Amino acid sequence: MRVAAVDCGTNSIRLLIADVAQDGPPRLTDVVRLMRVNRLGQGVDATGRLAPEALERTFEAADEYAALIREHGAERIRFVATSASRDAENRAEFVDGIRERLGVEPEVISGDEEAALSFAGATSVLGGSNGSKTLVVDLGGGSTEFVLGTSEGVLAAKSTDMGCVRYTERHLTSNPPTEAQIALARGDVLDMIAQVLTTVPLAEADRLVGVAGTITTVTAHALHLPEYSPSAIHGTELDTARIDHAASELLHMDRDARAALPYMHPGRVDVIGAGALIWQTIVDRVAELTDGAVSSAVTSEHDILDGIALSVAR
Repeated sequence: MRVAAVDCGTNSIRLLIADVAQDGPPRLTDVVRLMRVNRLGQGVDATGRLAPEALERTFEAADEYAALIREHGAERIRFVATSASRDAENRAEFVDGIRERLGVEPEVISGDEEAALSFAGATSVLGGSNGSKTLVVDLGGGSTEFVLGTSEGVLAAKSTDMGCVRYTERHLTSNPPTEAQIALARGDVLDMIAQVLTTVPLAEADRLVGVAGTITTVTAHALHLPEYSPSAIHGTELDTARIDHAASELLHMDRDARAALPYMHPGRVDVIGAGALIWQTIVDRVAELTDGAVSSAVTSEHDILDGIALSVAR
């Protein structure tokens, strides 16, 4: 079966057209995998509304994706929207525009469902031994999901209003950010993790997996890649010291220095500092909570987009 999945987040909108093999556990073979930075969440944290120019960028990408879906003959489509459209009071305008272009109702999903789809997508390709507990962190533009589970499924999950776009707009407004801004942002991240602990027992994790563009970009920086390479990034395991070093460098760079990095997507230049700070703080806190038992993190290029495609096949 050929399926199409669209993940519309706060910073980017992504398309996966894939063939699904169903002899045994469903497996995806990519036909098309694309990402466009639409910054749908521009200003939502402050105004509670989707900006006209952000909707225009999103609809332009949706037109492109609709043409590709027709060209490649996908039999089923699922369009999932997350944090920015959850929070916006004018989300009906967004829903109507997507329905008109793709012929499907965009699903503005809950944080809990977002977490479950991220976990399914990440673990579908990484595997894991029976009984061991994997913590998947999906760090987006407007929200970050924490999901603890095993090969049998999700045990506990929590979605937080913490993301690279939201925290850039809220905290890191200088270029580069000041130490005072960084300290306030880090305090907010630690407060969010404390809230997560009431739902998700992070100390029980045996393995930490990070997904989405912030984490893959921090990994690319740690590896000093000559260009962005999903195959080089996927499955990479970095210890906390290397993640700390790479994240700290990205956080303290000015905009021009970040833009000059060969693996940096132009749409991520403005927000990678906040994303790097959030990831660094999460990694360090998980290491503390597990008494050093989890002292590294694995990066996955497969995430909620894969989870959406698998859900269509099911």
